[in-house]
Amino acid sequence: MTGERIHLYDTTLRDGAQTQGVTFSVEDKIKIARELDRFGLDYIEGGWPGANPTDDAFFGPRRPRLERARLCAFGMTRRAGRSAANDPGLVALFRARPHVITLVGKSSARQAEGALGVTREENLRMIRESLAEAKRHVGEVIFDAEHFFDAFREDAGYALACLEAALEGGADWLVLCDTNGGTLPHEVAETVAAVRTRLPRAPLGIHAHNDTGNAVANSLAAVRAGCRMIQGTVNGLGERCGNADLVTLIPTLVFKMGLDVGIPPENIRHLTHLSRTFDELLNRVPNRHAPYVGASAFAHKGGLHASAVLKDPGFYEHIDPALVGNSRDILVSDQAGRSNLLRRFEEMGVRLEVDEARTRRILELVKAREAEGFSYDGASASFELLVRRELGQVPEYFEVLRFRVIDERRYNARGELVHVSEATVKLRIGRREYHEVADGHGPVNAIDTALRKALVSVYPVLGTMRLVDYKVRILTPEAGTAAVTRVMIESEDDRGRVWQTVGVSDNIIVASYNALHDAITYKLLVEGTPAPDGR
Repeated sequence: MTGERIHLYDTTLRDGAQTQGVTFSVEDKIKIARELDRFGLDYIEGGWPGANPTDDAFFGPRRPRLERARLCAFGMTRRAGRSAANDPGLVALFRARPHVITLVGKSSARQAEGALGVTREENLRMIRESLAEAKRHVGEVIFDAEHFFDAFREDAGYALACLEAALEGGADWLVLCDTNGGTLPHEVAETVAAVRTRLPRAPLGIHAHNDTGNAVANSLAAVRAGCRMIQGTVNGLGERCGNADLVTLIPTLVFKMGLDVGIPPENIRHLTHLSRTFDELLNRVPNRHAPYVGASAFAHKGGLHASAVLKDPGFYEHIDPALVGNSRDILVSDQAGRSNLLRRFEEMGVRLEVDEARTRRILELVKAREAEGFSYDGASASFELLVRRELGQVPEYFEVLRFRVIDERRYNARGELVHVSEATVKLRIGRREYHEVADGHGPVNAIDTALRKALVSVYPVLGTMRLVDYKVRILTPEAGTAAVTRVMIESEDDRGRVWQTVGVSDNIIVASYNALHDAITYKLLVEGTPAPDGR
């Protein structure tokens, strides 16, 4: 198998959205699609056009332009009693103008008769005609055979007939779905081998759910048995127990099985950053013990084991952590910390020449800040400012002397309940002091507005930036309403530049202000704006 091409199909934007507690906005979906495209995946499933307004908007005029990946639209085979050309669900897919259409259909006679209320023969026609009609609109169509492994156990002949109907309709891929996640690796291998015997030339794929904790193992077993496409999600998101985790699968396929997934090695070195940034986007705590990319994946406590790792890491680490952008974590190893910091510089695009003594000081500072609750994986602008401040490379553009925020809840003259936020800010720019007051839609917007009233008059370039996302995470839930909070702010400007900043405090207003202060400072820094009086 060495060197064979495995195609990766990401379903995060649809399957991942079914995760309890996860909701994607249109902006989130566009951002994720672009990130996955840059990383190098083959297919990105954008969602189900016609199923909800978010997916409709994603496939609308704002759809992301992908450089490498093929954008897929998901749907189901036509309804009973409708022609494929006039089925509302299929028409919505055609109007979305994706590169690829993926259709799910029943591969179980029991499901066809019970869930759809159609005969076995009608279900086969629904599959064949839907794929054929989709093929008229796009160059590539994929058939997801729902509940395939259960269907194969119940009636192998009919399950295979469903695959044959899809091929007759023009399917380019047949994806075998373990929809309830209950199949084990040896069963997957046996079933895929049987399908391969019956359909030796059919391009096969696997879509595994993780209800027995075997989604990754099942995907690997399917590949060994003949599948050449894997469907999965970033960090294993998905309904119930999740889907096959592409973050675990990619390095396993490449470094353990010697297969080609079409992703350059330099991109795979960003895998850890991709995984953690994705969690930050969703306001989720990264899994420290995740294979390959977890903070503890290559962590070793001090003592005999740790010293042995330094002498011969191959006996204690199954791969070089740098291959996936992670790092060895040994408390007694200054070198490990230094290499980790330099890797973060490279990963976040920070170009700095730092001597060993300064590197050690910066590393200690970063560790201290992260112990306080700061997270820089999803806030590269704050990380760069932290480093540059330590090196004396950030001018003092302004100094906030004090601020006050008043939130008022009252009834207006029309008897309507309203909420009003008012911020008062006193700051110094150069030798001049400013005192501004502004209302806002909430305290953060009020502070931002008051700051800008003073700052834009001196730094007009700030008029082109705006806050586009704001997330809060509770770091110490046991403290109740007195908990320490982490605020992540995302900003953008008229040049299309996007940057993220972070603030931490037991006062959510202070945490928000700190993240906002970094956002403004970063904008001035990257614009090369001189500080007043040359400071």
